[in-house]
Amino acid sequence: MPLSQLRAFEAAARHRSFKQAAEELAVTPAAISHQVRELESLLGIPLFERRTRQVVPTAAAEYLYPVLRRGFDDFSNALETLRERATPNSATLSCTPAFASQWLLPRLAGFHARHPDIDLRIHASEATIDLSQGDCLAIRYGVGPYPEHKVTELATDAFALVASPRLNLTRIEDLSGMRHIRFDWYRSSLGLPTWPEWCHEAGCSIADLGHSLAFTDESHAIQAAVAGQGVALLGLTLVQAELERDVLHVPFGPVLPGLRYHLLREQGSLGNVVLDRVESWLREEFAAMSHPPASATHELHRSR
Repeated sequence: MPLSQLRAFEAAARHRSFKQAAEELAVTPAAISHQVRELESLLGIPLFERRTRQVVPTAAAEYLYPVLRRGFDDFSNALETLRERATPNSATLSCTPAFASQWLLPRLAGFHARHPDIDLRIHASEATIDLSQGDCLAIRYGVGPYPEHKVTELATDAFALVASPRLNLTRIEDLSGMRHIRFDWYRSSLGLPTWPEWCHEAGCSIADLGHSLAFTDESHAIQAAVAGQGVALLGLTLVQAELERDVLHVPFGPVLPGLRYHLLREQGSLGNVVLDRVESWLREEFAAMSHPPASATHELHRSR
């Protein structure tokens, strides 16, 4: 397999730029271009449409890229697992990218201060990790069940309309023409609250809102809400820090039930002292979380 050419192609397809791919791989853009052309010659099909200061993946490239992306992720995970097995005090914590950036990263300094001897690796991905490979734990958001795992329920989530206080929203009528922010759930089958459901509970219609502003990543949706780009329907667990800093607030109800956060471990990992310490820290951090702000539990206020 032409691994160097495949690596060059994967980076170029991900960045949609030979220049950025070259910077990542510490080579020249000409070297990336040469390796991609070698791969195209081997396959007998073009992989990119070359434009001025831009390369656009062809249909063949769009087919090949996700396969390589998953493959390189698997390579990385396998190598990391081997490295962890050689490091006695190591652990991997798997979670979604949004949970890692919104909830976990702000708390990591506290974990390292408490456990400076533990080498903790964060596996932030929508893809699940095989917990039997290495010393691993996973935080899953859903209803389960999770057979063959030790499962600890950490918290139950709730969803509410959140917005920047700068928007000065005080009643349902203020939403008229206001953009509503949405994002793609990595698993649409979870049955999480939607804007039509929120509007139904609020006694209004989705048509009363403005156009939508859509993202593929939940963290970007949160940042857009903080920037005042619209209102967002979000799980209160992930925006607790923003609510406490008053860069977001819940101007009025309703509050909809969300799903539950669970901590998963392999049954065979019970008794692993390092994982026990990570689990204990996670449970304490979730237990220390404040409840949703009082405004989130108020009845919906409507003008008469």
